[in-house]
Amino acid sequence: MAQPVIVWRKLARTACLIVALAGALGTRCAVGQVPEGGTNHVMIIGTKIAPPFAMKSDDGTWSGISIELWQRIAADLHLHYRFEEVSLDELINGTAEHRLDAAIAAITVTAGRAERVDFTQPYYSTGLGIAVRRASVFDWLSLLRGLFSLRLLEMLLLLVAAAIVVGFIIWLIERRHTEHFSGGLKHGLGSSLMWSARTLTQAMPEKGPTTLLGRFIAVTWLAVAVTSVAVFTAGLTSYFTTHQLEGYVRGVQDLYSVRVGAVIHTSADDYLRDKRIGFRTFPNAEAGLNAIKDGSLDAFVYDKPLMSWLVQRRNTESLLVLDAVFDQQNYAIALPINSPLREAVDRTMLHILGTLWWRDMTYRFLGND
Repeated sequence: MAQPVIVWRKLARTACLIVALAGALGTRCAVGQVPEGGTNHVMIIGTKIAPPFAMKSDDGTWSGISIELWQRIAADLHLHYRFEEVSLDELINGTAEHRLDAAIAAITVTAGRAERVDFTQPYYSTGLGIAVRRASVFDWLSLLRGLFSLRLLEMLLLLVAAAIVVGFIIWLIERRHTEHFSGGLKHGLGSSLMWSARTLTQAMPEKGPTTLLGRFIAVTWLAVAVTSVAVFTAGLTSYFTTHQLEGYVRGVQDLYSVRVGAVIHTSADDYLRDKRIGFRTFPNAEAGLNAIKDGSLDAFVYDKPLMSWLVQRRNTESLLVLDAVFDQQNYAIALPINSPLREAVDRTMLHILGTLWWRDMTYRFLGND
């Protein structure tokens, strides 16, 4: 009887070992791969139209950089899901309040959003860009607007101020020695100011200073006037030529003096408010770009890759996206705080981002950008 008992004990120990090993392997495979609810749980993934990262076809299917990335992650982790189109605010609010299991589109990581949701590792780094109307050498309206620009006004005021100062000095020196500059403010100072202005414009006046000091200042002022006018003319020519060929907006610093637009409740909206740049808001990027086309707006600020995609496909002939990139941004997937998927999604995504598939896919949508 002892032998069967021993055999049964061995079988029991073996069975326990197999069960324990199977349980351990099952637990290891399950951790970080499926959300709460088990393998039959269908995740709700929030998204919104943000081409080329998220695009919706007429039949309701989704495509784009972010969409295909999520599809690849879900396939590797064996996740069941369906996409649900929501607003930008709902992408964050819905994820934070567990109405969505995750959100992906072109969601920028910000400090405020990170307080409400967990973000994965960034999968795309970009920044804000500026769209402007393509300049034309024969754009006479832009030339006329340039004549009233702040920079040109500053240059003119500087020359006028210099002429007034020199005229006043000549009047102080010559008023008791030269009849032409004698008299009070109306006659003497007026004659001095007119002499200084005519000298500045190189229309040499017939009567000038007679004292040694006065003539020395007159010769010096003539030399300064000739140089100043030459520099002013060259600068003015360069200014108009450059701005006609490259446009009046070439970077962030130019946004303070032109009509600017941005999509409401976006990172561009936040940036312009923070920099105290006046701007108009639009419901979407298409509306802002149309305002550029019809001339009611000078510059439109938006996420550069999204705006470049729109311009390249819809407004190639009339709009231009500047090379400048500012206010660096990172796109990531939003998850509920303490989501069990966070580690697994991060690990899988980092692997995908290093593959040739990812490089080919982003090039397919964005080209060299």
